[in-house]
Amino acid sequence: MASQEIETLASALARLPGLGPRSARRAVLWLVKRRETALPALLEALATVGEALVECETCGNVDTRNPCAICADPRRDGKSLCVVEDVSDLWALDRAKLFTGRYHVLGGKLSALDGVRPEDLNIASLMARVGEGGVDEIVLAMNATLEGQTTAHYLAERLEAYPVRITQLAHGLPVGGELDYLDEGTLAQALRARRPV
Repeated sequence: MASQEIETLASALARLPGLGPRSARRAVLWLVKRRETALPALLEALATVGEALVECETCGNVDTRNPCAICADPRRDGKSLCVVEDVSDLWALDRAKLFTGRYHVLGGKLSALDGVRPEDLNIASLMARVGEGGVDEIVLAMNATLEGQTTAHYLAERLEAYPVRITQLAHGLPVGGELDYLDEGTLAQALRARRPV
């Protein structure tokens, strides 16, 4: 049985996404074994990030400066704007280095069951950015869930009033995916989005 302090640390780590109670205990044990080297570095990194982290007023990204590195980068194409649900989606897309434009983080997705309405998301700031002009294309990069597609549909309707091209990420078969392992929704979307060879 571990001490109360160690159990408290394990409980705190277990609340992180992707870590359950067992993984959290393993992480605590690893930190305890390396407390002279790993623990101080981790504590310093957490303190530094905790003090310096800000939300970008332009796009909603999380960074240590405002505007964020993406919004401040003059090499970015300001005519293309990729709309994502959350910061993690922005980071995933940007890590792939395939999109050279700028981003806009909604801060969630529409969900009647969870009580998330359009006014709860960063939609007004998106409309203001598009209304300023200079944006030629909006890429709706919503997750392929019912709520994500509802959000994309709602945004597409709102953006029809602006002279911008509205596109959406393709959905369907993943690279390397086998048909017999895919769900019916993915197969249906792949069939609807089929194209000539």
